[in-house]
Parts: sequence; C-alpha cells; structure tokens
Amino acid sequence: MNKIELARAIQEACGCTQTEAAGLLNTVIDVFTEQLSNGNSINLQGFGTLKPWHQTLRDGRNPKTGVPVTIPPRISVKFRPGKFLLEALNKSE
Repeated sequence: MNKIELARAIQEACGCTQTEAAGLLNTVIDVFTEQLSNGNSINLQGFGTLKPWHQTLRDGRNPKTGVPVTIPPRISVKFRPGKFLLEALNKSE
C-alpha cells in the first residue's frame, strides 16, 4: 500500500473527501517527522512504537569494490510492533 492508497482507505473509513483524507495523512506524517526529529518516541498503544535510533560510526565495505569504508554516524528509526499488531499478523485462519 502506498500513500495514495492509504489516503483512499482513510477516505472510505471516515467518509470524508479525498482532499481531507490526504491532508489528514500529511498532517500525521508531519507530526511523526517533527517528533522523531526532536528525539521523541511515538507510542501507538497496541500498534507499536517508533523511536529514533542513533547509529554510531562504524567500518564497512563497498559491496562492489570490496574497499573498506567508514560509515558515518546517523540517526535512523526503529519500529517495535505492539501486542495487538503481532497477534493480528500471527493469528491462525
């Protein structure tokens, strides 16, 4: 599912216009981005937690040439799924 498909699903679920659904989705993405950029975690009870992850400086290797390279530190995001999401994914049909 891509962003447009997600906006359509929101539109159908809440009965709003496609423009309103896309605006809502963009607002959620903006808030998530702002909070994670400020170092805050986002906990959606039952769904999961998004949290900034500080990767340290490390050695790596260029996969094409095999030449050793230094990978600079960066901030990424980790997602830890919640109990209800895991149960929904693993339920027997």
